[in-house]
Amino acid sequence: MPTPEPPQKAEPDDVTVPDAENPDSGDGTHVADPWEQMPDDALNAAGVGAERADDPAADGDGGTVSAPVSGEKASGGDADADTAEETAPRQESWADFLPSPVFVLLLGLTGFAGWLSWRAVELDWAAEGTAVTPLIPPLLILLGWIASVAVHEFAHALTAYLAGDRSLRGSGYLRFNPFAYREAFGGLVLPSVYLGLGGFGLNGPPTYVDWERVPTRGRRVMVALAGPLASLLLSAALALTVSLLVPVGQDSVNWAIAAMAFLSFANLTSALVNLLPLPGLDGYHVLAAFRGARWTGFVRANGLFCSIAVFAVLWLPVVRDLFDTLVYTLFDLILPNPSVPGMMFHGKLLLQFWA
Repeated sequence: MPTPEPPQKAEPDDVTVPDAENPDSGDGTHVADPWEQMPDDALNAAGVGAERADDPAADGDGGTVSAPVSGEKASGGDADADTAEETAPRQESWADFLPSPVFVLLLGLTGFAGWLSWRAVELDWAAEGTAVTPLIPPLLILLGWIASVAVHEFAHALTAYLAGDRSLRGSGYLRFNPFAYREAFGGLVLPSVYLGLGGFGLNGPPTYVDWERVPTRGRRVMVALAGPLASLLLSAALALTVSLLVPVGQDSVNWAIAAMAFLSFANLTSALVNLLPLPGLDGYHVLAAFRGARWTGFVRANGLFCSIAVFAVLWLPVVRDLFDTLVYTLFDLILPNPSVPGMMFHGKLLLQFWA
């Protein structure tokens, strides 16, 4: 009589379970899928339970339908709330026109640098007889120029807002914050580079203004001229301050006074250059107000290149010397103290200390 063979054991690597859905499939077993045995929320991914609940293969006599986890609902609700918050219109208030804390800090740093320059503290810090290259006066001029740029662009933005361009409300242009400009390169970086390399003031193009929202030609002209007018007023205020600090017939080598005199020079040159009817300058938009949207669109696309081209021409030694001579002569005719242009030149030397 033959001896019965013992039943073979399943391979240890193959874990089998009864196949309830397919009882007729061979031996009634199939290899278990570890992903099917994993809980629905084990991946900790939003929507896993919902996907399995919508899966028709999960319905039936042998399957289970998993409901979305409550945490998933909460996360989805938070995402919807965030989306709704992003799409909701921004609340307008009178604070949209308040000076930014950054501008207040800028003024504070400018005043502190002015006080240090007035006292010439760098001479006291150095040993006696040591040659000193002043570094605080250039910082004072740079900070003062950034504040002047903020005032120039604020004049453009405020006039544009009053003329009909409401898109600038709450922006850095209306809050004296040049570090929050939409076009920071053209509105902040380029004017600073122009001043440092060329020794004269020149602002970037006001391409941030939506000229199509300004309805009439007269209003567009006012928006274009508002910036140069603000720079002209700043130049007059600084020149008057220098004239009061230094009486007629006297001269001064004080660093703070020289810095203010040069800032007056920089603001006047910015006003004069921007009045030229050239692309990239404010004077061009005066003409564009009478020529149509095609002229404005050209500057919007090429304003930075045009501004750099204008600076390159003014940077030529022949043109620059002639331009500086004309501006100094204008100050001689207007100001009662003939030594003020000399103080302006002293401030220029303090700024360009590397030259």
